[in-house]
Amino acid sequence: MKKILYLLIFTFLIFSCEQKKQMDITEFSEQDLSASDLLIDVRTPGEFSEGHFEDAVNIDWMSEDFIRSWDTIPKKGKVYLYCKKGGRSAMAAHVLDSLGYNVVDLTGGWDALSDTPE
Repeated sequence: MKKILYLLIFTFLIFSCEQKKQMDITEFSEQDLSASDLLIDVRTPGEFSEGHFEDAVNIDWMSEDFIRSWDTIPKKGKVYLYCKKGGRSAMAAHVLDSLGYNVVDLTGGWDALSDTPE
């Protein structure tokens, strides 16, 4: 019984120490970007053309070249990711984090901005 309790405590500590790098997209401002930061929209080019942040670059998560697209992108600064609702950017954040990028997933996605009163 004690072993199970210790295992549960240890597991809880491990997961609580893991830092989730997320920010609600409604709290994000392009003015917070430093010169070395990147703002990446992982939606399709069609979705991107319907509206996006002014300084965003479109790298389509659904593209078979998604990972290869990052070969020339430096790992300095933060990479802010967003998509339509948050699912694709969460998956992309996980992949890019494993590649050594400092990723911030803008949760809620582009749709959350259109739901926000001005």
